[in-house]
Amino acid sequence: MKEFRTEVKIWLAEHCPDSMRTKGTEKDWVWGGKNAAFSHPDAKLWLENMGAKGWTCPTWPSKYGGGGLSYEQSLVLKEELGRIGARPPLLSFGVDMLGPVLLEFGSEKQKLEHLPKIVRGEIRWCQGYSEPGAGSDLAGLQTRAEEEENHYLINGSKIWTSFAHQADWIFCLVRTNFEAPKHEGISFILFDMTSEGVSVKPIELISGSSQFCETFFDNVRVPKSNLVGEKNEGWKIAKRLLQHERNMVAGMGSRGKSKNPKFTMENQAKIYLGDIDNKVSDTKVRDKITLHKMDSQAFSLTLKRAAQEAQTNSNPSPASSMFKYFGTELNKRRWEIMMDIIGTQGLGWAGDHFSDRELMTTREWLRSKGNSIEGGTSEVQLNIVSKRVLKLPD
Repeated sequence: MKEFRTEVKIWLAEHCPDSMRTKGTEKDWVWGGKNAAFSHPDAKLWLENMGAKGWTCPTWPSKYGGGGLSYEQSLVLKEELGRIGARPPLLSFGVDMLGPVLLEFGSEKQKLEHLPKIVRGEIRWCQGYSEPGAGSDLAGLQTRAEEEENHYLINGSKIWTSFAHQADWIFCLVRTNFEAPKHEGISFILFDMTSEGVSVKPIELISGSSQFCETFFDNVRVPKSNLVGEKNEGWKIAKRLLQHERNMVAGMGSRGKSKNPKFTMENQAKIYLGDIDNKVSDTKVRDKITLHKMDSQAFSLTLKRAAQEAQTNSNPSPASSMFKYFGTELNKRRWEIMMDIIGTQGLGWAGDHFSDRELMTTREWLRSKGNSIEGGTSEVQLNIVSKRVLKLPD
C-alpha cells in the first residue's frame, strides 16, 4: 500500500491543477452533463484527468470506466486528495446513487452504456422518486408505465426532483402493476429527459434559486430495454438506491473537519469571541466544539463500516437509516454552533452590514435543515430504526 500511496502522490502532483487545490464555492461545483458548466478551465481539465483515470469512481471495475481500486486503495486516494485540499472533480447523482445500483442490478448492456459516461461526467442524472401524494410514503407512487409492444408508455408526475431542469437523463420509479399491493407493482426505469412528453417546471425558492422541480410525463415512450432489473421488482432496487443516497447525505455529518482552515468552528470562534493562548476564550463554546469534533470523528469511522457493508451485503440495510439520521443531525448541530458564535450577525440575508463569512454561515445553517428531509425525513428514519433494528411493534 505504501507503493500505491507514492504512485497516487506522484499522479496528483502532475494532474491536479493548483487552482483545484482549494475548497471553492457553490458556483465552482461541477455537475457534468451535456451542458456542463465550468467556472475555470482547470475545473474541466481536473474532471477530464480524473475521469480518464477512473478515479471519479475509484472502486468501480475498469471495464466500466472505473478505477478498479480495492476499498483500501480508495481510502488511500481519498486521504491523498484531502492532504492536498483537492476539490471534488465531479458531483453526480450518477456516481453516488445510480451507478452502484446499476452495478448490482443492471444488465451488462446497461452497464456498458451508462457507467463509463457517469465516470467521465458526460451525462447528468436526476432522481424521479417523490410525487405530490407519495413523499415519505414512497410506495404510494402513482406514475404509470403501461406496456405497449416494445416500449412503456409513462404518464404521471414527480416533485422535488433536484436539478431536473439541468439533467440529461432520469432514473425513475413507476407503477407497472396496478392491482398488486403497492410495494409489489413498482419498476425502476431510465430515460432521456429530452424524450417527447417530458416537461419540467422549476420550483422557485425563497432564495430565488430553483434547485427543485416539478416533472411531468405525458405519454412518454421508453424502450423496454431501459427497465432495470425485473418488471414489478423495482422496490428492492429503490430501497438499495435510498441506502446509497442516505449514506451520501449522512456524510455531511462527518464534515466537521473543514478542508478550509479559515472556516472551521474553532477559527470562527476565535474571530468573534477571541482566544486565550490560541484557545477559544468562551469555555462553553469550546466544549460544544470539542464534543462535536469527537462525535464527528467517531461518525467518520462508522461510515467506513457502512461503505464496506454496502459492498458485501446483498440486501438493503437499516444501518443507512441510522447513519442518515445521525449524520444530518450532526451537520445541523455544526451549523447551530457556527450561528451561535456569530450571534446577531447571523440574521442577515444580504447587505453591506454582513460579511461573506456571515452570509455563508446563515445559508449553510438554513440548508442543513433540508438534509433532514431529503432522502427520507428524520421521522421516517426513526420509524425504520424502531421497526427493523429495535423490533418495536407498530
